[in-house]
Amino acid sequence: MVDLDALRSRWLRTLLSVREGTRHPDPDVYADALLRRWQEPQRHYHTLTHLAAVLDHVDTLQAYADDPDAVRLAAWFHDAVYLPDRSENEERSAGLAERALPEAGVPERTTAEVARLVRLTVTHDPADDDRNGQVLCDADLAILGSAPSVYAAYTAAVREEYHFVPNDAFRAGRAAVLRQLLGLPRLFRTPHGAERWEATARYNLGAELELLSS
Repeated sequence: MVDLDALRSRWLRTLLSVREGTRHPDPDVYADALLRRWQEPQRHYHTLTHLAAVLDHVDTLQAYADDPDAVRLAAWFHDAVYLPDRSENEERSAGLAERALPEAGVPERTTAEVARLVRLTVTHDPADDDRNGQVLCDADLAILGSAPSVYAAYTAAVREEYHFVPNDAFRAGRAAVLRQLLGLPRLFRTPHGAERWEATARYNLGAELELLSS
């Protein structure tokens, strides 16, 4: 069970570390709005548990980022809009960040970086010099490098989110996603991710793809 108060505290620390000025709405208003989004009933994998895990991984990888707090804010927003039957979730999540963060006192430069990072999660393919992007993408994909039993629970939760898709169509679509990921030269761009998660992730992805193809 995710501790909501702990998540609110994490949000507060991050927001207060980046915002400018003194007259802004209560930061808890934004935390509560985001937490409500992450608890919507259509979510089975993209839940508060995923949010907390990504934030934990960002903390682990923060030394590799140029602006760790911008990455943390991007983690909060990266799946804030999530409707499994829509294809523009990342764009709508980025747009939400662009509207909410300036109102909350976040500078324009940081807001723009957060939105850019959220949009990057469409491909999970950051440039070699994109340190913030590498940290966010590694944190988001870390589940791929988990133990096989945890990975199996992840794939089951993803399938539940797409319960409305017929089996054959889901298998074909999921296989395409797996091939796209396996086609990347590297799944993880930070040294920590490459060392700790890459080999296991490729094993898990390959095993799932083989299962889908059988």
